[in-house]
Amino acid sequence: MTVQDPPDDGTARRDDFAELYRRVVRAGLLRRRPLYYACRGAVLSAALAGLLVCFVTLGASWWQLGLAPLFALLFGQLALLGHDVAHRAVFADRRTTDLVGIVLGNLVVGMSYGWWVDDHNRHHAHPNRVGHDPAADSLLFVRSTEQARRTRGLRRLVARHQAELFFPLLSLQALGLLVATGVTLVRGTVRHPVLERTLAALHYALAAALTTAVLAPLQALAFTVLFGALLGAYLGCVFAPNHKGMPLTGPDAGRADFLRRQVLPSRNLRAGRLVHALFGGLGYQIEHHLFPTMPVAALRPASHLVRAYCAEIGVPYAEAGLAACFREVLRDLRTVGRSAPARPGTAAAVGTAR
Repeated sequence: MTVQDPPDDGTARRDDFAELYRRVVRAGLLRRRPLYYACRGAVLSAALAGLLVCFVTLGASWWQLGLAPLFALLFGQLALLGHDVAHRAVFADRRTTDLVGIVLGNLVVGMSYGWWVDDHNRHHAHPNRVGHDPAADSLLFVRSTEQARRTRGLRRLVARHQAELFFPLLSLQALGLLVATGVTLVRGTVRHPVLERTLAALHYALAAALTTAVLAPLQALAFTVLFGALLGAYLGCVFAPNHKGMPLTGPDAGRADFLRRQVLPSRNLRAGRLVHALFGGLGYQIEHHLFPTMPVAALRPASHLVRAYCAEIGVPYAEAGLAACFREVLRDLRTVGRSAPARPGTAAAVGTAR
């Protein structure tokens, strides 16, 4: 996708977001929803307990592979709940937020909460901004022709076929989270390194003990690989439509006002309630970026208000159906990927992607 800088035409008034914020507050959409999150947490906890009972009861059977997709879906939902906790959409004070986030992230999901918060906060501060947004500098995909031109060896080969490899590559997301967690906790570059290390180690020790106690070695390996691949693909599919295929922003993007900096590189998902539930509410990506602490239950009504306001001030508001989102993502990945030189030493023309 083309790296673009915001137009400096004097139309991006600083009070645009202030007015939108006032309207959202008047509508009561920033109020916390403790009952919603209590019910959501209780349902997910009950589902986890039920799946664990089924896992132990079924025993050493290859039918356990049928439970792997259910575990992947459930752990993805738990990770999405942790996402809301980290954004302080659930608790107001930082101490409770961090404690619950670490328990949910490190102990339950097995992902470093501190690493994820730092990585995700940088994304929110500079969405789709090259050199600032970690998601715009992904190891798995090239997002701009400049990145494609710098690839070498196997990385270049993957880049040229990244559209065709999109879903298989997403299956590596869980492995990437595991590696990032391990590196972060070894280095201790989080606010609570001892607590995070202890709970993450406990998570993997319990997971290993359970799978090896219930399953035969080959079954345990197959279950773990399938679960990890499905979890990675699920989380990748949740986050991919939000910004991939949308305009990247260049080094001068910081000049844009907050509203445009968040809206222009984001895309909403036009879908029913079930799909939005599977996406943890993140299909309302524009509203989430404008109001990160907004509870998921408020994002749908907020989208009506934000869409109308963007039309009122002349700011493009991107949204598409699920299939259209992925078509746009794949089309952009294909265009950018093919701009990589075909062979080392080949002077392939690197044009500007659409």
